[in-house]
Amino acid sequence: MTSVFSKIAKGEIPSYKVAEDDRYFAFLDINPLAEGHTLVIPKRETDYIFDLDEAEYSGLFLFARKVAGAIRKVIPCERIGIAVIGLEVAHAHIHLVPLRSIYDLDFKKPKLKLDPGKLKAIAEKIAGAMSDS
Repeated sequence: MTSVFSKIAKGEIPSYKVAEDDRYFAFLDINPLAEGHTLVIPKRETDYIFDLDEAEYSGLFLFARKVAGAIRKVIPCERIGIAVIGLEVAHAHIHLVPLRSIYDLDFKKPKLKLDPGKLKAIAEKIAGAMSDS
């Protein structure tokens, strides 16, 4: 069965896309821990991140690094935190979360409720910073 993330990457489900190339896709988490919380996925559907071949694994993290740089340019934060959990959606993905404190990367805390206009504006800012790189 096709994952929800594969459907997002194919454009079958709308998303707030921030970056894309032929192998990877990055979009805002609609239930973010912080403004700018972004998910980075390989387009090829793979459930477990450590099942990616070496080139795809390395490429995913290099792509995520570019996205993190763009997030940091436009979202006030100290750093960009990274998490790979892999249990909530059966598709390998990286969480990039803008951090102001060590506690900002706590998935037990309540998620932000951002309206579609705000999410769209954030995605556009990050995407704009990607093209500046």
